[in-house]
Amino acid sequence: MTGLLVGAVFGAVFVVVNAQSPLNPVAAILLKVAACLAAVGVLAMWFVSARSERSAEEAQPAEGARRNMFGRGYLVVVAEAILLFGGIRVLAIWGRPEEANVAWVALVVGVHFIALAPIWKEWGIAVPGVVLTVLGAAGLVLASTTAIAWVPFVSGVLSGIVLLTGSVVLGWRAVTARTP
Repeated sequence: MTGLLVGAVFGAVFVVVNAQSPLNPVAAILLKVAACLAAVGVLAMWFVSARSERSAEEAQPAEGARRNMFGRGYLVVVAEAILLFGGIRVLAIWGRPEEANVAWVALVVGVHFIALAPIWKEWGIAVPGVVLTVLGAAGLVLASTTAIAWVPFVSGVLSGIVLLTGSVVLGWRAVTARTP
């Protein structure tokens, strides 16, 4: 659930920061409100899940060691940070428009999910990873066209919606699966 909470927060940030012109101002506000409500919903599910886990652990202590998601394979995150910030710097050096930055972020985050799927043995995160990678690549292409104003929507807002939708759906499944 913690991973879902992180995904929801980043998804909300993607939407709140990027829901802007050329979107209709009312649509932009509605998207921002919906994104924040979705993130709050995932936060609520996180608390419910944490309380359920605590109750289950108290009733029956865990037999095995808890799986650590921050093992050697988590070095992928270090590589992601280098790619993320280094790539944005390279885009600036190449004179790419600022809108390309959000596309680059979406692309790197998508690749990050794809790379972590086999490490964590959580194949479900590869799906949003592929979608974010495609949205990021599409935004990089759009940044070279007259449709550049739509890059924040395509690579930012849509990527945020993917992260939020995945977090809400998987969080709901997790919470309802634990409820007797």
